[in-house]
This record gives sequence, structure tokens and C-alpha cells, in this order.
Amino acid sequence: MTGWPDGPVPPLARSTLDRAAHRRTDPAWLTDAWKRARVLVVDVAGGGRALVEGPSTAPVLVLLDADAAPRVDPAGRLFLGVEPDGTPLFAVDAPLPVRPDARAVNLRDVGHLLGDRDAGAFTSATALANWHAAQPYSPASGQPTAVAGAGWSRVDGDGGQLWPRTDPAMIVAVHDGVPGPDGRCLLGNNAAWPDRDGELRFSCLAGYVEPGESAEAAVLREVAEEVGVTLDRIDYAGSQAWPFPGSLMLGFLATADPGQPLRLDPAEIAVARWFTRREIAAVLAGERVDAGDGRAVTLPMESSIAFFLVSRWLEG
Repeated sequence: MTGWPDGPVPPLARSTLDRAAHRRTDPAWLTDAWKRARVLVVDVAGGGRALVEGPSTAPVLVLLDADAAPRVDPAGRLFLGVEPDGTPLFAVDAPLPVRPDARAVNLRDVGHLLGDRDAGAFTSATALANWHAAQPYSPASGQPTAVAGAGWSRVDGDGGQLWPRTDPAMIVAVHDGVPGPDGRCLLGNNAAWPDRDGELRFSCLAGYVEPGESAEAAVLREVAEEVGVTLDRIDYAGSQAWPFPGSLMLGFLATADPGQPLRLDPAEIAVARWFTRREIAAVLAGERVDAGDGRAVTLPMESSIAFFLVSRWLEG
């Protein structure tokens, strides 16, 4: 993608589409665009899955011609944008069609493997489809709502409008600032995560930004609340949508003194510990690292910004 600052990009922050927002209120253009569009089918009821084809290491989204796409009410055609060659791209929420050479996948599983266009399209389609599925009624009037604005708003019977909601959240890789293999990073196991036999998953510390709070203030507060650690320095690292169902993850790297005692909030964090670069590199290489209780350490999925942040720290 163009216009991004130098350096690596979070996996779900990539896109090549022109969102062409001015077209969302142009019914004539949208009707004509549908005839020549490519359509991404996302099945919210089926777990937000879409179809991909090609090798497992480099999957490609299955995009259908409009006449081959599932038939939905025209209002349910979610306009995602225009590709660089001028082709309009839409999404629909519907059961996935049967395609012998395709397989159904979730954005979590393949987001990091997709190309820039597909990563952006799948992320936007998932976010929009999840929001529509959760907004059948207006919270203000209680009336049923209907899709409007080419998928970018909903309206009730009195014309009251709703727009897609995105909840800001922070996520931070706390480290000791030491270079080399002995440098350490603080990761935690969330108390709400399900137990997995023989494994314990560790990730970055995260939480929602509260009303009236800056993202940086949320970083300081969440780290203090969850593990009792005071931070020395905070640096912004990038952001990406996490549409499960509708968050914007604001990623940070922060330094702290590892000599501070850890004071865990048991409602939030079940286990937390400092890992060396050597240990994290071993986990990524497929080697077994003991979590301290006989279970093996695992890390976040590669489509997550948590994995992106840990990788940034690992690379120094």
C-alpha cells in the first residue's frame, strides 16, 4: 500500500482499495457498478468465513461476478471500494457457495497470508457484516433498521441514522529496552482464554480506551492495573482493525524495569512473565519452551497486531 510510513505494516492494516465514499450516496452509479463488480461473500452466521483458493501459504480470496453471487436485496450489497483498475468491489453476507477448489476460512486464520488487496477487503467486509448483524434495531427509537448508504449506515422508520461503530483499544509489547538475545519482553495469559491441554498462550497486554482517555493514558493504566508495572517510555507502533466484532487496535511498544514485582489482577491475567528474545525466537522456530508449569508456550495468531508487536521487538 502507498502512503504508509517506512517500516513493517500490521497485517490487517494493508489495502489497495479506493473506498470512493462519494459513491455511497449515488444510487445510479451503484446500480451500474454492481453489473461489473466483483463480489466477496462473507458468511457471518457461519463464523465470518469467506472462500479462498490457491496454496495454503498464499491464499487468494474467491471473488464472484455479480451474476454468480448469492442473490440479496440490493440494499444488502456492501460497497467496499474500487480497485486500481477501476473494478468495483462489493461484499454480501450470505451462505458460502459451493466451489470444488475453494475452502472456507476465517480472517483470523489467513489475514497475514493474504495479499494487500485481499487483506483489506476481507477486513472491511467482516467489520461491516458484523456490525449490520448486530444492529437490527435502533438503540434510540427501538425501531427496526435497514441497510443504507451502500452498506455504510442503517436507518430506522423515522429516518434516524446509525453508522458503523469502532471501539478503540490499546495493545502494548512491554520490554526492557535491552538489545540482543537477552533482552526481555513481558507477556501475559488472559484469564478468560480457554485452557488448552499442554499449552499456555501468551500475548501482549491490551484493553479498551475509556471515555475521555487518550490511547497513551490507557496504556499506562492497563499495564498498571493488569500486572502492576510502571512504564518508562511509550512509542506508537501502528494500528489495525480487529473486526471481532469491531475494534481498532492501537499498537505500542513500551519500556519498563523488569526488576519491578508483578502484581497480577487475577480477573484479567492468569499468568505473566518476562521472556528473552532467545526464548521467543525458539517458540517461533517451533521449539518447545516451558511456560513454567510444564505446559508449552504458544504465541498469538500471526494475523493479530500482538504478533506484529512481538515480532517488531524481536527484530530489535
